[in-house]
Amino acid sequence: MSLWQTTLDALALLVAFDPDLLAIVAVSFNVSLTAISLVLLPAILFSFILAYTDFRGKWFFLSIINTLQAVPTVVIGLLLYMLLSRAGPLGDWQMLFTQKAMVFGQMLICFPVLVAMMHGSLQSSDRRAVETAITLGASPCRVAATMIWETRFPLLAATITAFSRIVTEVGCSMMVGGNIMGVTRNIPTAISMESHKGAFAQGVALGIVLLSLALLLNFMLGSMRGRGYLRN
Repeated sequence: MSLWQTTLDALALLVAFDPDLLAIVAVSFNVSLTAISLVLLPAILFSFILAYTDFRGKWFFLSIINTLQAVPTVVIGLLLYMLLSRAGPLGDWQMLFTQKAMVFGQMLICFPVLVAMMHGSLQSSDRRAVETAITLGASPCRVAATMIWETRFPLLAATITAFSRIVTEVGCSMMVGGNIMGVTRNIPTAISMESHKGAFAQGVALGIVLLSLALLLNFMLGSMRGRGYLRN
């Protein structure tokens, strides 16, 4: 089958709202949005603590966070698989090959990305806002809320970047999800499987979905940078 014909077949699947295609997209977005929603607030708070407080061992936490960003997703998936398998210490949870396991894995993947990027944004922000808030007698929660608001656009950029990383990862999802149709098969794992089967139309269609998402997210980031919202 030619590339042109494959592309036409893929577009036909998208236009026809193929049920299998929609199910895969739904699983992918449900898992990734759930994962990033669960870690977003803890990541912001942890980033704020790292940026504006001094404590013993701070450098150690920063080193761990930076190191975790570079860990391959398949390694995270392997570790989770060993923990959640029947012979593992968390086997009684019966989470293996479920969306919950995929969410857990993607939380581990995006958390260090969020913390590292948000920490950098908060550290580079104007500390006078913190000093002013403290001088006026603001509570720690109010100070944190003020700084988060002041750096809301860089924080949004970090969130978009982290979401992009987890919605396209395949290693962890394949290991702990099992690629079960209608249950744990997401966009990256489906593309991998369809390509190995030689059924490229669905893989190309899903690739178009991911490409469209990437273009949308990059357009949002570029738009904010162009308006001066995202400052280094």
